Amino acid sequence: MKKMEKIEAYVSEHQIEAEELLLELGKIPAPSHQEEKRAEYVQQWLLSQGAEDVSIDDAKNVICRIGLEEYRDIVVFMAHTDIVFPDTEPLKMILEGRKLYAPGIGDDTANLVNLMMSAKYVIQNKPKLKLGFLIVANSCEEGLGNLDGCKEIISTYGNRVKAFYSFDGYLSQCTSIAVGSHRYKITVKTAGGHSWLNFGAPNAIEIISRLIQCLYQMRIPKEAKTTYNVGYIEGGTTVNTVAQEASMLFEFRSTSQKCLEMMEKQMTDIIQSHQGDFTITTELLGVRPGNGEIDQKKLEEYTQMSVQLIREFYDGELDTDAYSTDSNIPLSQGILANTIGTVVGAKAHTREEWVDLDSLPTGMKIVLRLMLHYTEEK
Repeated sequence: MKKMEKIEAYVSEHQIEAEELLLELGKIPAPSHQEEKRAEYVQQWLLSQGAEDVSIDDAKNVICRIGLEEYRDIVVFMAHTDIVFPDTEPLKMILEGRKLYAPGIGDDTANLVNLMMSAKYVIQNKPKLKLGFLIVANSCEEGLGNLDGCKEIISTYGNRVKAFYSFDGYLSQCTSIAVGSHRYKITVKTAGGHSWLNFGAPNAIEIISRLIQCLYQMRIPKEAKTTYNVGYIEGGTTVNTVAQEASMLFEFRSTSQKCLEMMEKQMTDIIQSHQGDFTITTELLGVRPGNGEIDQKKLEEYTQMSVQLIREFYDGELDTDAYSTDSNIPLSQGILANTIGTVVGAKAHTREEWVDLDSLPTGMKIVLRLMLHYTEEK
């Protein structure tokens, strides 16, 4: 049986199993930094399928190693366990026809299911590998998880990783461009006082307002798309007080690691220029790197290969725009990486998110096809 026929037969035979797995896994809460329950479920499931080397590391990544002793070079296949919601009780799930509604069901639970089901094929059929496989259900992709799970994987295995795939988002997505970001809480503190008796004393709200005005005059690097934003401000007590404290949440983003560094310097210079009879503190909330020094020709060839393999099962429009995903980490270190969506759905990061169960087979075929590209399967 040829490779494509094997993929079609396997997916057809296991479609119902994949749906049942999604219904189970999708109920398990998994806030960033609190993925223990999902991690334990995924580990036990992989072991029950016959995996021999599956562990959970200190970052709460579930790591299934195949052929790592035989091969030095490895390929990483990853999907994240965490979702954006803080729930610690079982998640509410609604099935209407073939649409399954649940928090985080598409981002990233359904993609994780397609990864797990494809891993099952490799575990049980044992195709001859061309390099080692590292199959990872990783933690902390969302929000202020800051990609910590992926950072741990690349820190541990980075010098061996020759190819990297993150399965995240919806069908049509295939990106190799990382949107990096730096996020800060900036706080101003003063002595404060009474609005009449202490008029003219440093006011934290006025100072932070001036600071925001200067931040909004930052020079945007032309080397790559770069943005900045103040998304939240708070401070003060009442209308008749000279505010003692005010703070804001500030971020800047870019597809270029170099541009992020330029923005960092500008921000630091602006803050230093505003020193006075008060204090300004900056708290780093999160860093996501942008694309680093990478061979663009090789990255384009790598991405085109992914596109060609996706095209074997999906003929819709492809989205190759820049995104902030786990691929940021390998891309920032010059490792070839793509993030690929494998399900049809909508309303990510809302409690009304849904996925179309009929799209699971297509996504599973894509993931399995990418895996078999790194085997001797004919």
